[in-house]
Amino acid sequence: MSRTAAIIGGGVIGAGWAARFLMNGWNVRVFDPSPDAARNIGEVLDNARRSLPGLSDVALPDEGTLSFSATISEAVANADWIQESVPERLATKQQAYCEIQATCPKGAVLASSTSGFKPSELQTSAARPGQIIVCHPFNPVYLLPLVEVVGGPNAEAAIVARAQDILVDLGMKPLLVRNEIDAHIADRLLEAVWREALWLVHDGVATTEEIDDAIRFGFGIRWAQMGLFETYRLAGGETGMAHFIRQFGPALAWPWSKLTDVPDLTDDLVKTIADQSDAQSGMHSIRALERIRDTNLVTVMRGLKGQNWGAGAVLNAHDMRLRSAEVETDFSQLILTLDRTVPLDWTDFNGHMNEARYLEASSKATDRFMELVGCDATYIANGGSYFTAETHIRHLNEAHAGDRLRVKTLLLNGTGKKLHVFNLIYAGDALAATVEQMLLHVSLETRKTSEPSEVIVQTLARIQKAHDNLPRPEGIARTVGQRP
Repeated sequence: MSRTAAIIGGGVIGAGWAARFLMNGWNVRVFDPSPDAARNIGEVLDNARRSLPGLSDVALPDEGTLSFSATISEAVANADWIQESVPERLATKQQAYCEIQATCPKGAVLASSTSGFKPSELQTSAARPGQIIVCHPFNPVYLLPLVEVVGGPNAEAAIVARAQDILVDLGMKPLLVRNEIDAHIADRLLEAVWREALWLVHDGVATTEEIDDAIRFGFGIRWAQMGLFETYRLAGGETGMAHFIRQFGPALAWPWSKLTDVPDLTDDLVKTIADQSDAQSGMHSIRALERIRDTNLVTVMRGLKGQNWGAGAVLNAHDMRLRSAEVETDFSQLILTLDRTVPLDWTDFNGHMNEARYLEASSKATDRFMELVGCDATYIANGGSYFTAETHIRHLNEAHAGDRLRVKTLLLNGTGKKLHVFNLIYAGDALAATVEQMLLHVSLETRKTSEPSEVIVQTLARIQKAHDNLPRPEGIARTVGQRP
């Protein structure tokens, strides 16, 4: 059954929330009186459609329905989740809650995107204070997984728990903040770096670009996959964090930072920062810069995904949840062994999917076929597997980033030690490539060919019987240069 999210405020953050919900199959209603709301959300949604599906190695749910409401009451009626993203003014938010709670279901999650206010401040004068919590995301909301969840002393435990469960289902990482505090956790850390950066520009020590270079070419890369404390633990060597603190702790007393002070944001300082920032990246429009950012984020997070680390581990867990919703495989037809989107980092200088990625897609599809017939992780751990002996690829059509990629597998021969499959790779409705593979069953102990288990033999025989009656696709047994 479809679920509904109401987005109150369609700015950068609200639009990001709308995209995150929509791309995970939720219906979304938006209330925003701005005449530019539909355009803004449409542009953010275009960016999300381009980038988010490529983070998953399985297909996302069918996109939900987006609609715009004329009133808050209309938007929140029967909503399961209400995300408030109105301007960061306490009175404005409190007024919004009065209107929201007059109509919304009592069990709905009512979450604020606020980056600074505490839940107890937001809950003041509310009809149902315990329903209001903070769910503070990071831009772009449709890509970055972190959400700071703050309930405060008055929050209903059931609302907080439900919010965390839903966020996990959206492929996000809820971080429960133990005690409410101004600006939560992440923004307090960011504020410390921001204050120091302002002083470095103010004192002429560094330009905006030089400061960004210090982050993106240095500690920012470390932080992206290991955070602060784990990074410093490594810096302590074999004796760990205790040694690091003993060695570098005295530096905390030195005048290395000005965290308790902020330079006056005079017109001259603001102009200096703005001019340097324009020189640094002003050659790109904001939308172009967003796409550059999204491409970089997808590439970094997919790299972490391969290591099942940090944000990548969150993505892998989300893929597992998506796979668990797949329908039972029908062995009587061509078997759907891969259903995903072409990610941004699979394309090359020609603007289409790189030739090596066709082999990767086929390899993933064959791996899935092996799992379906019984050669799964447990079977491999017990010493049996299939090794590829020969592969032939035919490139028939282009595939581009964002295309829905499906692979259907035909079993040509599954007798004895042989596993001969023919994978048809579709980009949308077009046949983009075929990959014919011959694999041999091996013993991982001897690294020589061996007979597969009886379960695999019987499963392959059942599939073989059905697939022998299917039409033969063009291209089977082709060789390079051979005309059809």
